[in-house]
Amino acid sequence: MAQNFRNYLTRETGATPVDALGGAANSFDTLISVRMANTTTSTITVDCYIKRSTLDYYLIKNAPIVSGGSLELIDGGSKIVLASGDQLYVVSDTATSLDTAIGAVDDIST
Repeated sequence: MAQNFRNYLTRETGATPVDALGGAANSFDTLISVRMANTTTSTITVDCYIKRSTLDYYLIKNAPIVSGGSLELIDGGSKIVLASGDQLYVVSDTATSLDTAIGAVDDIST
């Protein structure tokens, strides 16, 4: 069975949360990597969370990333499954400071 590997990139995220997947999951999808990078000259603080309906479920909250550094949220072969309709948001405490790269497998099952 073929897998639908996808990547999602967001650039210069600031203090307004951004839907890093560009819309709600349309089936059961799996996140295989979430890397957040600080593009500024100062330390920033970031959040990454799943929104399901009206509730937020944090993967990480108030995490510092030093200037030029990055944070990998999924490592060691772990994965995060998203249900249909879930959204993944990223946000920083500093304007235009955060780039995010996400790897996912789309349409695991329907």
